[in-house]
Amino acid sequence: MANIKSQIKRIETNEKARQRNKAVRTEVRSSVRVVRENIAAGKKEEAQQAYAVAARKLDKAVSKRVLHRNNAANHKSRMATQINAL
Repeated sequence: MANIKSQIKRIETNEKARQRNKAVRTEVRSSVRVVRENIAAGKKEEAQQAYAVAARKLDKAVSKRVLHRNNAANHKSRMATQINAL
């Protein structure tokens, strides 16, 4: 453990950020998984609704700097292409 006061604070804030990032990433992965399951099942309507939720969560993750904007854009693009192919 660090002895320097500022370093102790950094350790605490880094841990809070790590926990937040983990929660956001988990939500994003879950919502993307729902979209993929609906696509695999051939349910276009449900996939479109799930896509709207997933896209919003991806955008929020980008605004919180959990994901890079290009990473989120690539995810959304792939999902949209697969939904349109149904």
